[in-house]
Amino acid sequence: MLLLYIHIFSVVLSIGPYFILFPLLARIRVAPFEQLPDYLEPFRITVRLTKHAGHVLVATGIILTWLTAWTWKTSWIIVTVLIMVASLYFIARAFSPLLRKLKAPHENRDFLVNKLRMALIWYVIITLSMMWFMVAKPTLW
Repeated sequence: MLLLYIHIFSVVLSIGPYFILFPLLARIRVAPFEQLPDYLEPFRITVRLTKHAGHVLVATGIILTWLTAWTWKTSWIIVTVLIMVASLYFIARAFSPLLRKLKAPHENRDFLVNKLRMALIWYVIITLSMMWFMVAKPTLW
């Protein structure tokens, strides 16, 4: 039972912090360049936190699958794993390069902030869809 709670808590840590980043986007858009690192630091911390929470999520998910009657051939587990692999690729390609570009002197901050906003939206959609499969456990085949 404790393992399930750890698994659920790691899901919350993998998704929740991204919601607090949305209000920061407006400040990043207008902040003087010298103050920009202060507003970008929460993004870096969030990416790092969710990466480690994801490790706990995967480990507990593997153990829970092993301990329960679910098998790796269950449709919702397969789809969840596929979405998880896609989200790993997405998070690696979406946030770090944008944050590096924003830290460097640039002329197109609005464009980069809009891309960062879209990356946030897509990451939340991807992770919430993964969470839906874990909770609803639909039989797809």
